[in-house]
Amino acid sequence: MTHAAKIAAGAAFPMISVARLGGGEITPAAMEGWRLLVVYRGKHCPLCKPYLTTLDGLVDTFAEAGVQVMAISADPVEKATADVAEFGWRFPLGYGLSIAQMQALGLYVSDPRSAQETDRPFAEPGLFLINPAGTVQIVDISNAPFSRPDLAAIARGAKRIQEMNYPIRGTHG
Repeated sequence: MTHAAKIAAGAAFPMISVARLGGGEITPAAMEGWRLLVVYRGKHCPLCKPYLTTLDGLVDTFAEAGVQVMAISADPVEKATADVAEFGWRFPLGYGLSIAQMQALGLYVSDPRSAQETDRPFAEPGLFLINPAGTVQIVDISNAPFSRPDLAAIARGAKRIQEMNYPIRGTHG
């Protein structure tokens, strides 16, 4: 079994683009400033809802730290629309992440356990804090829905990184 290479801390964030709910696209590498990209498993995941709701509750905290927040998944537009309608998330939400894009991000990709779960392969969780140079400052990739970073700690960390000009860690070859 082979897996895509993981994105290294300090690497340029890959040029991927997905459709954005409400129109346009989400292209993190082409954006300016600090940005946080959260990759979630999709509508079928019961652990994603509270995690993204926590993210939504921290949107203002991230904004105070100068960080734009966004989330993406492999879900089709109908499922992404249903989630936003149900949960009212305020951050930009992208949909239609392809397997090739998941691999470009170094994410683990899973097949559904059954048709009741979902109808397509999906990405396991990933989180990327991208600095103004378009470089990955923090990366967290998981192979299971149970392992995700504390979003409040990421918000505090993003602020501290900027205040202290803190270097990208984990780059020793």
